[in-house]
Amino acid sequence: MSSSELSDRSRQLLARLVREHIASGEPVASKALARQSGLGLSSATVRNALAQLEAEGYVHQPHTSAGRVPTDRGYRVFVDLLLEGRRPSRPTAGVEHQLREQTERSPLLDDLLANVSHLVARAARHVGFALSGSPVPVLQRIEFVALGGSRVLVVVVARGNQVTQKVVDAGEDVLPDDLVRAANYLNSEFSGLPLLDVREAVLTRLRHERTLYDQLLTRALRLARSTLEELPQPHAFHVEGVASLMAGPTQEGVSLATLRALVEMMEEKGRLVHLLNAYIEGPGLIVVIGKEHAAPDLRPFSLVASTVVDGTTVRTVGVIGPMRMHYSRAITLVDGTTQAVSRVLRDAH
Repeated sequence: MSSSELSDRSRQLLARLVREHIASGEPVASKALARQSGLGLSSATVRNALAQLEAEGYVHQPHTSAGRVPTDRGYRVFVDLLLEGRRPSRPTAGVEHQLREQTERSPLLDDLLANVSHLVARAARHVGFALSGSPVPVLQRIEFVALGGSRVLVVVVARGNQVTQKVVDAGEDVLPDDLVRAANYLNSEFSGLPLLDVREAVLTRLRHERTLYDQLLTRALRLARSTLEELPQPHAFHVEGVASLMAGPTQEGVSLATLRALVEMMEEKGRLVHLLNAYIEGPGLIVVIGKEHAAPDLRPFSLVASTVVDGTTVRTVGVIGPMRMHYSRAITLVDGTTQAVSRVLRDAH
């Protein structure tokens, strides 16, 4: 059964259970839920409803005699209910004031983003991050133009008619027809993918021995690599706040090994940026919960992020924390802070 097929009563009961669990960190008993739900239901009715929710995967019992806690799926129903009834956040006055003071001290965007990640991490008591940059360019096509002898003009065209050109020495004389076939191979394999993904795929294939059996394909990959390896890093990115998670891993149900994996991911900022970009499809708010993450390292956590687009620039503010986070507060915080960043930068220019 999908969450849309749950009855209103079941959704409200589940939402109350999630709120109680977020507040206490303990399994929620049916008797307490009947008393606090405000739905006028008996303990027996609530117990039956929870048994049904458990059968459908929205809650589970950590122990036979314990109450119930929400699963990833239960948290998703709760967050969807929050998002259905929320109004757009306004820029947080206190945060906006601090950011304006920051820009007066230093107009550098990098300094502003570092301050934003610090403010969000401190306010949420989770990992906070701030990301700014152009949308990740997507490959439209690659063209190779013979310039005579071994010299080749490599033209990389990204969507939106972003063009990168570079003259490359192929190391041997090349024929125009071979270059056409080489470009066709690359376009059939990689067209429509982000350029950073194309670069990684090209490097991976060049390291793979069997590629070397086909001279034409190897030449195509080497020509592409010579241009793609010089792609600029398109994002400014700051992340902070692991100490807040390290302070209470047992209470949050997150193991130390899992926290270490998250710390390693944060140290590999390029990988984390890549994962975040997979979620950011445009302006607005996103919430990714538990198993909804593509990366196994992030599945014990939830992510709340808000994105605005100013012209060709994308800015995102967000938090990463345990699934038992205060979602309403996190949503208001990241959305309001993102709006504040946009206002401050707009006024500064």
